[in-house]
Amino acid sequence: MALPLEMKNEQILYYQKRAEEYDLVYTKPERQKDLALLKAYLGKQFRNCSIAEIACGTGYWTAVLAESAQSILASDINLKMLQIAQQKNALKSNVTFELRDIEDLKHMWGGFEGLFGGFIWSHIKKEALPGFIAMALQQVREGSEVIFIDNRYVSGSNSPITRKDKNGNTLQTRMLQSGERYEIVKNFPDPKETQEMLCEFAEEIQWIDFEYYWVLKFRKRKNAG
Repeated sequence: MALPLEMKNEQILYYQKRAEEYDLVYTKPERQKDLALLKAYLGKQFRNCSIAEIACGTGYWTAVLAESAQSILASDINLKMLQIAQQKNALKSNVTFELRDIEDLKHMWGGFEGLFGGFIWSHIKKEALPGFIAMALQQVREGSEVIFIDNRYVSGSNSPITRKDKNGNTLQTRMLQSGERYEIVKNFPDPKETQEMLCEFAEEIQWIDFEYYWVLKFRKRKNAG
């Protein structure tokens, strides 16, 4: 399920250098209504549950989830991101952070009552998604709730797609405030294709579209993952 090493390293470096400016994406004026709706929605999920959060980034959504979850074990591959996340959630006694690669989920903790992934789905190559989902589901019990959120493509609000590879993955060229440029995998999934792919893993599948974001919610099927 891995990205080619060169591309993976480029994405890791990009997010490492973007860490301190990452949350600027949440200040875009046109996205504020959606962000308020997402926060209200997620703030009510995973109530009194122990959950795993993968690719937690700066902890922006960790803080929202902590309002209702009993406990959160949040992980990310990027140390700078984790340090920001820890500072942001320093007063929350129900949150723990761990440095971990999403490709190493099979060696994670297991037994959680829920799993959350914010803005990671779009960075997984299409051909790698079934393996990624199967591995992620090893972390939760049967019947557990799983939620992913990510971006919809809205011209003028998202970075333009600069190319598409042979498997249909879309890529963006991103520029940091420093002027440095990086090529990043950024897919915008089709809801029908996604739900069809999930059938062997999941039940009670829900897809919710906002103007700038989408939410995918489902429960782990018996004997899945």
